[in-house]
Amino acid sequence: MNKIIFFILLLCLFTNCSKDSYDGNSPNSSYYYPTDEATITASQIGNGTGKFDPKGIAVANGKLYICNGDVLEVFNAETLAYIKTITNYTKGTTTIPLTQLSSVCVDNGRIYIGSVESRLFVIDEVTNAGISTVGNGQWWETFVHVFGVVVKDGLVFVKEKETSIKVFGTSQITDKSEWDLAPIAKLNTLKGYDEVYSMDVADGNLVVAGRNAKGYLYYNIAGIRANAKFSLDSPIQPVVTPFGEAKPLAVAISTDWAITSENVGDLNYLRLYPKREFMDKIYKPRVNASDVMGANIFGSIVSTAQLNDRLFLADNTNKKIRIIKLNQSAITEQR
Repeated sequence: MNKIIFFILLLCLFTNCSKDSYDGNSPNSSYYYPTDEATITASQIGNGTGKFDPKGIAVANGKLYICNGDVLEVFNAETLAYIKTITNYTKGTTTIPLTQLSSVCVDNGRIYIGSVESRLFVIDEVTNAGISTVGNGQWWETFVHVFGVVVKDGLVFVKEKETSIKVFGTSQITDKSEWDLAPIAKLNTLKGYDEVYSMDVADGNLVVAGRNAKGYLYYNIAGIRANAKFSLDSPIQPVVTPFGEAKPLAVAISTDWAITSENVGDLNYLRLYPKREFMDKIYKPRVNASDVMGANIFGSIVSTAQLNDRLFLADNTNKKIRIIKLNQSAITEQR
């Protein structure tokens, strides 16, 4: 057997990468496996002397956005070059410091930034000028903290404390709107408290990494729209298939994959599910790794993103962004 093929077979055996597809009547199969490509740490930000506490991340239009404590870091997603640090929300004569950032999402020319201090900041993607804020920083007002945000198809989903997701229309948020917007719908996450939550939207569904519910939570968006008014009194509950032990921490859904992280006991796993199977609630990961080639174990990955064959992982335990390359190998069995 060719030595390279033999090595890849061993790699798949010992690093938990698994088959993409296998036909019992076919001698061919494909394997996917991760390799380390780069990291982003505090030394690459500004003058390199600050702290790095990565939480929510997003990749959009060639840029990587990272929630880092009280600031939003911006990097070139291709070259990984540092671009800038955004420290304030600024609109005209109003300046509000960014604080305790948990989550970030980019949609239709806007950056949505969630703050644990009960605010959602909305800024222009190009100029970074302030557009509006939702919430005024008082937890008993619009939000009880903000632990996650995702925006898609004209809807803004904001995860707050305990079991609540509030839903707003993007059209509600303008340069003239007030901070005290009323949600158009509410969702129930079954379990939860004050953890950063990861969410994404695909194929007409909001998908939430429900760490406390030990499963991925699915909410049909057409159903949310149809039952919006009713949900303000009785929040919509998700469809979920609970795992035995695994606690999903992060999810990002691309064209082909659901890129997730899951915690099982003392180990944190990077798991990649084929998108179609994942949306059909078939959980057979093609990549299932707690480290990369037997080294550099993963810490708590609280957010994930993908750009081409690059996976961006916010490893909060190890205070770094890990950039992982997704490799594919075709194996032809000799008969």
